[in-house]
Amino acid sequence: MILILSGFNNYAIMVYGLIVSIFFLISYLAYHYYQRRNFYQKLSTTPKDIEELLEKTDHSPIAKAFDRTLSNQYALFVEKLYEAESLQTNHLAFIDRWVHQMKTPLSVVELTAQQLDEPDSSNIREETERMKQGLETVLYMARMRTIQQDFHVERVDIQELIHEVNKENKRFYIRNQVYPHVDIEDEQLLVETDEKWLYFIIDQLIQNAVKYSAGKSNRIDLRLSVEEKRALFTVKDYGVGIPLHDQKRIFHAFYTGDNGRLFRASTGMGLYLVNEVVNYMGHTIEMDSTPGEGTVFTLTFSPEQTILTKNL
Repeated sequence: MILILSGFNNYAIMVYGLIVSIFFLISYLAYHYYQRRNFYQKLSTTPKDIEELLEKTDHSPIAKAFDRTLSNQYALFVEKLYEAESLQTNHLAFIDRWVHQMKTPLSVVELTAQQLDEPDSSNIREETERMKQGLETVLYMARMRTIQQDFHVERVDIQELIHEVNKENKRFYIRNQVYPHVDIEDEQLLVETDEKWLYFIIDQLIQNAVKYSAGKSNRIDLRLSVEEKRALFTVKDYGVGIPLHDQKRIFHAFYTGDNGRLFRASTGMGLYLVNEVVNYMGHTIEMDSTPGEGTVFTLTFSPEQTILTKNL
């Protein structure tokens, strides 16, 4: 426009100059992009891990400044993460110590209640048992976060473990008037797992079966069998069952569903912890329920985890 206003009317030279200018502009932009392509790629892609943020981009001033900013942010993030981990560790240690301290006064209360007349004695002992169960759940939740350090695989006599759980829950059965019927298909059976965590799983499944059967049925079925070289432990109740819209969410943390609102003792954490531990130990757990008729939970051990002592 300036050239036209000045009287210059050689359009061929003008077009030539324009083409040359565009060529140099494109060349400059291409060179500029080539020099800073790593920087642009870093801006446009999402890193797969935090360590990628610390990789050097290129040697341009803006890239160096960008790398310094990311490095400072990473250092701040790590510092805050360590602070949070330290607070969490201290909190879990406090919870662990507090749970153990609470068990002592509960035991004293329980012993004192035995000297009282009925029904006061039974009522107090029932409440102390509920408190103990709640404390155990809190303790296992704390242990779950450090299960790597609290995990020991060994050969476990699952039949004996089932009897131990039943013995521990004897008063629980009597109070709810729901009693276990045990069917052991093969008494020469061992499983490779963590005994303490397996005890917790069996206890949780039995506690739930009894709780949701009380007032509707007076029995639950506990079955230990072997199918296709896999050990199966099944807990079947004839209680209220699980509503269809709740069945996909029973293993979610803090989810209680319709039954949880009817049975106030539900915390929504028992089956969540069971599922987490089962997955960590390499077992599987399945559920089949018919509303109004009952629920079946099946704990399955892989062939590698199933040992028949008669074959040893």
